[in-house]
Amino acid sequence: MKFQIMVKMLFRLLKARKVSAAALARENGVSERSIYRYVEELIVSGVPLDIIRGRNGGICLPDTYRLPENFFTKEELTAAVDALGALYEQLPSEAVRSAMEKLCQQQKKGSRDLSVSGNILVDSGTWGDAYDFSDKLRVFEDAINRRACLDLLYTDRSGRQTRRIVEAHLLVYKQNIWYLYAWCRTRQDFRLFRIGRIRSARDTGETFERREFDKESIPLKFHFENAELVSIRLEVSRNALPDIEEWLGMDNISEENGKLYAQATLPDGEVLLSKLFGFGDAIRVVDPPALADQLKKRAEKLIECYR
Repeated sequence: MKFQIMVKMLFRLLKARKVSAAALARENGVSERSIYRYVEELIVSGVPLDIIRGRNGGICLPDTYRLPENFFTKEELTAAVDALGALYEQLPSEAVRSAMEKLCQQQKKGSRDLSVSGNILVDSGTWGDAYDFSDKLRVFEDAINRRACLDLLYTDRSGRQTRRIVEAHLLVYKQNIWYLYAWCRTRQDFRLFRIGRIRSARDTGETFERREFDKESIPLKFHFENAELVSIRLEVSRNALPDIEEWLGMDNISEENGKLYAQATLPDGEVLLSKLFGFGDAIRVVDPPALADQLKKRAEKLIECYR
């Protein structure tokens, strides 16, 4: 009985996205306390439910969530939709129609989309992506087109979570990272939200009037604002050349006495160290010596870790 109620709750949330605990309790003939207990079990099982307290609160399922890819095979999903369609012709009930709509929605989301704009094609997936990231982009793009307000649960670099109501205006792609440029009602200003740090997003059902903004004012140089710049010179092995060219650009590569060198001015700090360390022995820091010493100390720590 418990698992039947949990499945029913999940499908109810897939359709409505936000339902009060009281409504779920009435629909399933159990107490609100039981509903919250089932919510906790669904969260443990991997369903990203949020509980919003207060007058307009409820149990929320992000618009970015869909059923796991292996919930149905493609053939099972198609067969289920066809069977429900045939049943609806014979028995046009609201329950059958609702179930068919849910499965059709899942079927449409089952394939990976490639975003095409003019002469640009973008595959928004990431390594290990179970289409979750692509689904997020799809939700944000749809919100921008419909001028829909979104309820975001956002985690900043320090790990602090905040809930924001935002008006989505633009998707920004910068240095291999996707951002949402949106008017934040909490800050009363435009903000860039790193999409990888958005835990959940839900359409509030409210629309907004687009605000005028100058694209030149979007802070696209944010990586340099809070970091000192350092000029580096690297000796590069031939096998690492393609990756270095993609990172720093071909114009920053030169050949001297049969050896390859790369030179660039970059933000100093942990991100640069991690990037250089990732190349292993395929590069050698020639200048500045202090940066070379930092990489050496990091390598020594790694060796010590695996002794």
